[in-house]
Amino acid sequence: MTNYWQRLSNRERGLVAVTVLIALVVLGRSFVLIPYLEHRDWVKSQLEAQPQLLQKNQRYLARKEEMTAALEAARNGLKAREPKLLTGDTPSVSASDLQETVQALATKGGTQVITTRVLNPEAVGSFAKIAIQMEIGGQIDQIANLIRDIESSAKMLFVDEINVRSLFRPIGLPQVPNLPQSAAQNLRVSITVAGFARNQAAPPAKAESPAGQNKTNSKAL
Repeated sequence: MTNYWQRLSNRERGLVAVTVLIALVVLGRSFVLIPYLEHRDWVKSQLEAQPQLLQKNQRYLARKEEMTAALEAARNGLKAREPKLLTGDTPSVSASDLQETVQALATKGGTQVITTRVLNPEAVGSFAKIAIQMEIGGQIDQIANLIRDIESSAKMLFVDEINVRSLFRPIGLPQVPNLPQSAAQNLRVSITVAGFARNQAAPPAKAESPAGQNKTNSKAL
């Protein structure tokens, strides 16, 4: 290497030196200057953001009592509404509770429940929406009272859907022979009533223990 350098002319040595210097500048810029500038910008942005973050945390701390009171009020509200939920550990039991409640209200109001169909439950957060579809016959005032009783019952119930069909025979229309009179029930109503129950997590499946497997294998042998 020394002999090679000595054989170079002054001009060639100058070109080599300039080339090496340029390479050092490029490497220094890529591995030293640019990372340093990026780190400096990051530190600057952090220093600018810290006062804003501090002010935000101070605002939260100032509202700590207010937020705690609001959370406690929400918990008390949920606890107060707990008795209004449908009872039952499973959706089918909750649907049975809903059917009994609506059936009692219908009987009380003088309407007749013709058919009842349980709909699939729907998950709503930590609750399950339980719904039944019923076909009810009665007069207009009885149906109106039933809807009012459902939405003002002790349970948290609401009418999700209602379809009304009139069975009233206009005056002057001849009576069809062998057809029973329907004056007592001049409305046929298809109504969907829904309520809420707490979601019950399904118990985990019991895995067969190795000891049980060994016991089974030994019996097989």
